[in-house]
Amino acid sequence: MKLFDRFNLGHGFRKYFRVQAANTEALRDDVYRIRHEVYCEELKFEPERPDRRETDAYDRHSLHCLIRTSTEPDNLVGCTRLVLTDPNDRTALLPFERTCAATLDRSIVDPMKLQRERIAEVSRLAVRAYYRRRRGETNTAATISDEDFGTQNQPRFPYIPIGLYLGAVAMAHRNNIDTLFVLTEPRLASHFAKLGVDIRQIGGAVEHRGARVPSMMDVQSIIKNMRFLVKPMWRVILEEIDQTIVSQHSTPGNRAL
Repeated sequence: MKLFDRFNLGHGFRKYFRVQAANTEALRDDVYRIRHEVYCEELKFEPERPDRRETDAYDRHSLHCLIRTSTEPDNLVGCTRLVLTDPNDRTALLPFERTCAATLDRSIVDPMKLQRERIAEVSRLAVRAYYRRRRGETNTAATISDEDFGTQNQPRFPYIPIGLYLGAVAMAHRNNIDTLFVLTEPRLASHFAKLGVDIRQIGGAVEHRGARVPSMMDVQSIIKNMRFLVKPMWRVILEEIDQTIVSQHSTPGNRAL
């Protein structure tokens, strides 16, 4: 029996994890501390900061997402962000536009010709080391591989990275974003296809902490074409994102990682 015939992915996700919009200063601080732990202390992608918070200029116009364990809510698992175009200068480039300036195929899409307020970039996926449990994952912040989906006889599902991506999609959906861009490993397209997500490469590979390719996704197409048995997980994540968007006053305070 196939993976999607065996699992209620919504129930499975909720059993182990909670996702939320990091829409308060305290929650964003949790995000920055996870990023520092992963990107600065473990992977050495960025220099360590005295305050142990990894931030950059894009965070000022980004939406952030957190995953924590459901049984012990103080246990933070991972995070990602949705970089919006700068509301004060819509022509200011998104991160991938700078990194891939020489490799973007503008015959496929020219981001500068789109409605800039309706595009965004998924970036800074980070999963803490304890939850990156497979061999070979010590040098990457978050990944998806064929092993995550198991075998026909022993299926499993990559709840954490997919939960982070779906959290970003949910935030995009609720903020009228039409098009998502992402700079990621070339193999991601085949893994997303297992979920019914069409991710389209829009340029050549660049060297950015390994080989990375720029790709784009249509938000409404993701939702419409999502595999039937992935939809329960999507509904859980959308519900939880919505709850945290309207319940800012009830979010927890700072905590050390």
